[in-house]
Amino acid sequence: MNNPQARRGLIVVNVALLMLLAAVSLAPSSHAQRGGGRARGEYTLVAGKVTGSSAHAVYVVDSSNQDLIALRWSETTKTLEPIGYRDLKEDANLSPGR
Repeated sequence: MNNPQARRGLIVVNVALLMLLAAVSLAPSSHAQRGGGRARGEYTLVAGKVTGSSAHAVYVVDSSNQDLIALRWSETTKTLEPIGYRDLKEDANLSPGR
């Protein structure tokens, strides 16, 4: 590359990319990483039958955020489909005499 104009342009582009990389690397962490969002999950998976059905499900419990989700396998779409969700923290705060 003997063209000094092209070489100068590449140097400018490289300096700009280095500045962008430094800005992204040194920027403060996001809101969720500072503890303002959801905690990192700790998951437990349990297989079981769905009440009132012959279908089976996978129950995923996130003990850190106190969430539970039930999933079942759909043979037609070959994906896990959500069946239901429960907020365990909210359930624990309900009065026992509903």
